Amino acid sequence: MANHKSSEKRILVTAKKNAINTARRSAVKTATKKALVAIESGDKAVATTAMRNAESKIMQSAGKIMPKKRAARKISRLAKKFSKMA
Repeated sequence: MANHKSSEKRILVTAKKNAINTARRSAVKTATKKALVAIESGDKAVATTAMRNAESKIMQSAGKIMPKKRAARKISRLAKKFSKMA
């Protein structure tokens, strides 16, 4: 248990940030999976929308929950699969 007021605050802040980061990470995974499913289905309109959404979620998380280069790599790999579909 925390002995100082600042320690108590840090515990609360850490718990809040942990919840936010978990939600962001989950949103990125969900958007990526939806994009991959849309690409595999072959429907270009749905795949375009899903790709745009996934790219947006990944870029929002870049520098926060994942390194910028990892985000760029994920987007690049998704775009490569999308362009092969077209």
